[in-house]
Amino acid sequence: MNPRVEVVALDCLMVRLFDEIAETNMPWLLAASASLRQVFAGHLIDLVPSYTTLMLQYDLRALTPAQARDLIAQALVDLSPNAHARGTRHTLPVWYDLSVGPELSLLSQRSGLAVEEVIRRHSGREYQVFALGFAPGFAFMGLVDEVLAAPRLSTPRKKVAAGSVGIAERQTAAYPAVSPGGWNLIGRTPARLFDRERDGYSLMQPGDRVRFEAVSHAEFIRLGGDDSPLEAQA
Repeated sequence: MNPRVEVVALDCLMVRLFDEIAETNMPWLLAASASLRQVFAGHLIDLVPSYTTLMLQYDLRALTPAQARDLIAQALVDLSPNAHARGTRHTLPVWYDLSVGPELSLLSQRSGLAVEEVIRRHSGREYQVFALGFAPGFAFMGLVDEVLAAPRLSTPRKKVAAGSVGIAERQTAAYPAVSPGGWNLIGRTPARLFDRERDGYSLMQPGDRVRFEAVSHAEFIRLGGDDSPLEAQA
């Protein structure tokens, strides 16, 4: 780890801890986040963790940029990750089907695996939430099995159904609401990923762990899922 501080805006600094995305980064990022919150206390406006960085916005009326940098340096002294701080574990039920996950066949062809094996491999591991972005409640997770990695669609869809589960490169995610999108869709979850009544709004937060669980169509409907084919929502 080689911490560096970069200027983002007049009252915003980026603390870069790593240069490459890795699942082992998150314990350090969470530890740094906790330490920064402690030293900045009431002078902290916002702190956003991501794959390799922490974006920190502070109260410019209370701290000069030099003082903010000094506090960052103080927060990172003798930093040690908490082995038990692994976030919340979530299990998201997913109905994997071509009608809602049209790229299942594409991933099958690219990987040389049967569709059933694509599903088994996607649902067979636990993913880490690296960051939230793109849309409220949209959690970037990884890393998927390398054989399932696929580039984003060359032409994004104008409308992707809420709950759609997709893959882009070695990341996976579920769309919290209807939106445009270019990820390879492989299924749909009935889980409510963003809720204004929920503390923090998003179901998932950076550092959380997520497992996708394949469910039948009947179970998907019982859990409140919308099985409208993707074409009907385009």
